[in-house]
Amino acid sequence: MVTKKAYTTSSVTSKDGTKIGYRKMGSGPAIILLHGGINASQHLMKLGILLSDEFTVYIPDRRGRGMSGPIGNDYSIEKEDEDLDALLKKTGAHYVFGTADGALFALHAAISNPAIQKIAAYEPLIFFDQPGLEEFKTMIEHYNKHIAEGNVAAAMESLTKDSGKYMVINISPDFLLVPIFKLALKLDSWKVKGDDVTLQELLPTLHDELEIVQKTEGTLDNYKNISAEVLLLCGSETEPFLRDTQDTVNNVLPHSNLIELQGLDHGSAQDYGNPEPIAQELKHFFLNVKL
Repeated sequence: MVTKKAYTTSSVTSKDGTKIGYRKMGSGPAIILLHGGINASQHLMKLGILLSDEFTVYIPDRRGRGMSGPIGNDYSIEKEDEDLDALLKKTGAHYVFGTADGALFALHAAISNPAIQKIAAYEPLIFFDQPGLEEFKTMIEHYNKHIAEGNVAAAMESLTKDSGKYMVINISPDFLLVPIFKLALKLDSWKVKGDDVTLQELLPTLHDELEIVQKTEGTLDNYKNISAEVLLLCGSETEPFLRDTQDTVNNVLPHSNLIELQGLDHGSAQDYGNPEPIAQELKHFFLNVKL
């Protein structure tokens, strides 16, 4: 069982002047944890606590969320590179973990940033015409339509339904589901306190992030230039679309190893998942000195 642990907060200024706030805990070698799309630093706290007995853990709110400044009008994957670079310089970290889009951004930064010596990436997504890609693009289209209409509850409902994970949701009509998701967002907003961010605020951030993910199509070969050691992690219960992606990315990276963790899925690194097995792999990878 993971118990709560005290943390401190601070911030760093990225190249374009955007403030990037972060949580800090533990002691030992510095490691930065990058969350995925509809998440913030609050969602990697369990993983951070599990690592904090061996590492000084830094968990930023990526731009557009919580303690950090706005995404900005010229948001791009290069902006994420700059944000991570600012964090690396302030913390002295050479180790980075990322999950989902956070894993993509960790890998992309390492193409040109030699300060990153080791990366653990949990299910990064890079487009390269893999099986299931068109279905994923359709899911993005549905989500974007609802966000453009300002209907966050409908966007949340469509993401959940398009994932196909829950039979009851799959067969239920939208006019019944959307009010339920609207209530869920309201209940979440009542629970959120302190440095945490509400789902109502987090869901729209995925719009700009998914545009970046779509722009990865045709860039797979760029990742051949990563000199850092890379540990790719994926869950056995993750959709085949994402598992196939990890196999291909592993074949492209020059210094990588792929481990499949039994019983885990795409959300397992987060507090609402099962981060313990991931923490074990991270400790082994980051603490193992390559001779």
